Amino acid sequence: MQRTIISVKNLQKSYGTFEAVKGISFDVFEGEIFGLLGPNGAGKSTTLEIIETLRDKTSGEVIVDGLNLDTAADDIKKIIGVQLQTSGFYPGLTLLELIQLFAGLYNRPVQPMELLHLVNLEDKAKNKYKELSGGQKQRFSIATTLINQPKIVFLDEPTTGLDPQARRSLWELIKSIRSKGTTVIITTHYMDEAEQLCDRIAILDEGKIIALASPDQLIDDLVATGFERPRQVKSANLEDVFIQLTGKEIREE
Repeated sequence: MQRTIISVKNLQKSYGTFEAVKGISFDVFEGEIFGLLGPNGAGKSTTLEIIETLRDKTSGEVIVDGLNLDTAADDIKKIIGVQLQTSGFYPGLTLLELIQLFAGLYNRPVQPMELLHLVNLEDKAKNKYKELSGGQKQRFSIATTLINQPKIVFLDEPTTGLDPQARRSLWELIKSIRSKGTTVIITTHYMDEAEQLCDRIAILDEGKIIALASPDQLIDDLVATGFERPRQVKSANLEDVFIQLTGKEIREE
């Protein structure tokens, strides 16, 4: 039986009279990739920021690896890794310097080159952050979430704006993180990404969870209603064509 590592019960967040999150409940299992999907304004980011201890909740209960958010927020911070947006890095520092800076903040010993090797950036160790391409910045951002050896990693739209090669490279990186036993929570607007990566997904809309299951189950449930695509489903898509023609290797800018 899978162990629950995050338990959210009746989570609610209000801003005045506006309810951003309307009493949602869900569990995340240890070692899975769990997707939180929904249109803009659905409540995804608010929900994640509450679990990450970055935003106060209005009511409800959040338990992370047995730790209650209300009484052990500082302990929760020690076991999670949160992907920073690009604005979180000093552009003039090298990757080695940034890793050493974060390691100091976490008070954790770290092997910078091993970390950079994991995200295929060891050859950029002495480059400044501002010199990296978009895909490299995203890979480095994920590397920084691993410095404190977290049990849970939160990735917020990690492949937005990347070309197909960089996107698929990041998919493999996310899968490799999960293969080491780390639980991954991901948000994305790319449905093919969620289908490829996620063991289960929760779909939010207007502050409520409207579906929660594996991608296959959700697709099967839709087909069972008699739904048909307006055009024939093919065994490949245009992104597959692009990758096949141009190659899978990442081309750094």
